[in-house]
Amino acid sequence: MLKTSDRPQPVSRQDFRVFREISTRWIDNDAYGHINNVIYYSWFDTAVNAYLIEQGALDIESSQTIGLVVETHCNYFAPLSFPQTVEAGLRVAQLGASSVRYEIGLFAKGAPLTAASGHFIHVYVDKQSRRPVPLPLNLKTVLEKLA
Repeated sequence: MLKTSDRPQPVSRQDFRVFREISTRWIDNDAYGHINNVIYYSWFDTAVNAYLIEQGALDIESSQTIGLVVETHCNYFAPLSFPQTVEAGLRVAQLGASSVRYEIGLFAKGAPLTAASGHFIHVYVDKQSRRPVPLPLNLKTVLEKLA
């Protein structure tokens, strides 16, 4: 059993480098009146990939190097629901030769602490062979700004 001191805690807004607003949708709510847990993972994916596309580090049509998710995790601290705007904070916690651990904080708009936070690990691979490859220089440069 976890001791209170071992329990995950909400993370502060100031711990993240960039933010993306995400609008909740009616369909995101579940029967309990809050956002269903599976939606949080789609927000992680949206925060990471939208940032990479906007920074020119990912071209989903022609990139020969793609990121495959090998691990994801989320802790929930406060409910989010429709209609509400969520702010996804993004940072890079670890940058390897062919992998990156993104950490994402999901905040109710303007809230100082995360409603949920977690991580997302991509291993970057050759699109055809699916074998790990070194991070492309432009991707590594963009990711270093988030570290």
